[in-house]
Amino acid sequence: MKRDRFEVANKLQGESLVRKGLLRAYEGRPQLRMMPELNVVKIGGHGIIDYGKEVLLPLLAEIGELSRENQILVVTGGGVRVRHILDVGLDLGMPTGVLAELSGKISEQNAIMVSILLSPYHGTRIHTADLLELPMLMNLGVLPVIHGTPPYGLYEQPAHVGSIPPHRTDTGAFLAAEVLGAKNLILVKNVDGLFTGNPFTDKGAVCIPDITASELLAMEMEDMVLEPKVVELMLDAKHVHEVKIINGHEPGNIRRVLAGERIGTVIRAE
Repeated sequence: MKRDRFEVANKLQGESLVRKGLLRAYEGRPQLRMMPELNVVKIGGHGIIDYGKEVLLPLLAEIGELSRENQILVVTGGGVRVRHILDVGLDLGMPTGVLAELSGKISEQNAIMVSILLSPYHGTRIHTADLLELPMLMNLGVLPVIHGTPPYGLYEQPAHVGSIPPHRTDTGAFLAAEVLGAKNLILVKNVDGLFTGNPFTDKGAVCIPDITASELLAMEMEDMVLEPKVVELMLDAKHVHEVKIINGHEPGNIRRVLAGERIGTVIRAE
């Protein structure tokens, strides 16, 4: 017996939402940029926070001063403690989703510490659910700090190779910048940018000042200073068309980027 579906009249009525013709019909439509003047600054746990006060405190002072005249969202990475929990979890055979849930707690801890250190500049730790409150928080003079692990948690997608969660803190910073329509996404690391190899072990590695996402993916590099998932997502991004990688161990680099100077590495969508 054929039954009629209860419908609500709309342009997508009866659609499966996966039909290619339907998807193409909506391609190119502009999306609202909620915060077009926002600068998302991701502080690496492994590259910055784990070095302690000698590196972290001057960097936070620079960010705090810049926040007086610029909209900044600080995103924190995990670092050495993520490596530790992943090591234990991998040894015990934990599923990828469980590893994502465990490692996400570390970047949250770093967000709490960084927000407290930024308290002289109105630093405030926010949660992923608070992103839509950012326009109001910025108008109140808040310097928001959020942890970088995207909230997939137990629903993390399986890794293409191995078990380590592919969506980590670089990716979370990218996704936050994308949904907010940010002006800049700056990944603050402990190297001068993206190199052809690991500059700490490969003396012949050279810095790549400018490259497209497709060119970088085609290189199939053994190791990179950022998560490959960020580069993959750039190909379909609507707002974030550049990712900037700079050395946070050199004072003034964030100021230089916000002033429009091209330093470190710029990865372009095309």
